Amino acid sequence: MALAAKGLEGIIANESKLSNVQGQEGKLSYLGYTIDDLVENTSFEEVLYLLHRGQLPNREELDALTSTLRANRNLPQGIVDFLKSSPKDAGPMDIIRTGVSMLGLYDQRGEHQNRKLNEERALAIVAKIPLIVAAFHRCRQGLEIIVPRDDLSEAAHFLYLINGEDPSEDAAKTLDVAYILHADHGMNASTFSSRVTIATLSDIYSSITSAIGTLKGPLHGGANEGVIQMLEEIGSEDAVDSYVENKLERKEKIMGIGHRVYKVLDPRAPHLRKMAIKLTEELGDPKWINMSERIADIMKERKGLNANVDFYSATVYYSLGIPTDLFTPIFAISRASGWTAQVLEQLDDNRLYRPLTDYIGADSQPPILPIDERS
Repeated sequence: MALAAKGLEGIIANESKLSNVQGQEGKLSYLGYTIDDLVENTSFEEVLYLLHRGQLPNREELDALTSTLRANRNLPQGIVDFLKSSPKDAGPMDIIRTGVSMLGLYDQRGEHQNRKLNEERALAIVAKIPLIVAAFHRCRQGLEIIVPRDDLSEAAHFLYLINGEDPSEDAAKTLDVAYILHADHGMNASTFSSRVTIATLSDIYSSITSAIGTLKGPLHGGANEGVIQMLEEIGSEDAVDSYVENKLERKEKIMGIGHRVYKVLDPRAPHLRKMAIKLTEELGDPKWINMSERIADIMKERKGLNANVDFYSATVYYSLGIPTDLFTPIFAISRASGWTAQVLEQLDDNRLYRPLTDYIGADSQPPILPIDERS
């Protein structure tokens, strides 16, 4: 029997050119470009092009990509009706999952393994997920859905769709950086589920629906929501030490600390930490970042664990005025760029995923008795 690894830990499931997660060194790169270089010198749209096409775009290529994304800033009326009729207390991730699945109903082109069509579908999915999130958020507040515009970046447009106001340049840049940092991350759980689904030669909508359903789980996408809930539970800076000590004594998890892959500092965390500090300074309310910094210091000192990307993204989103239950949907908005790129890569050299199971059940059972004779 082949080696069994619980959770497939340490098992290489495929080859990919997209993102290189070097956990021991604390490094992350997309197609050879470090995350630091990309954050400093590109936009989310450029990173999207990189993931889909394998190289950074020139001006003409970026303009074409941007035009395609903006041309897809619309939703079928059936999905709009669904968003308006959905329970106002529905979970946003449930809405996205169902909305993306519904997008497949309105695509009658067939040919689900056609590369060109799937590239078009991929960009459409990336463009429409923010519309689904923002439209539902407006509907649940009893507000009118805001008409999309074609003159804003992806990050700025999402912020506009939520509240109908043009975001500041700093706010748009902050969310753009967050999008870049979350765009792709190796064979994480949601990416794996998207590749498993498309490997059956299903359609891209089903594949991304699988990914969204996987991201919904609190062990994957919900950690940043948990960080804010933790900070609100603590309440004040002077309560941090006792809160963390009590958690450690009870052997309970501190949200946003540690990472399954990174054994040193998550390379995405410093960028979000920097933005979190800047935003809280501008808002004049340093409480949240001060509490976060103290938690990070204690956990580093006591357990040798570092803060991860979720730890600081929570403070960033909160400072931008984004509702807590939209934190994971923002993760999905960004990661859709990576999911779709991974799906396209899977189809280029496809093989059905079919791992083995190490059976540990009974070798045999006594003869089966008639049902009335069984105890």
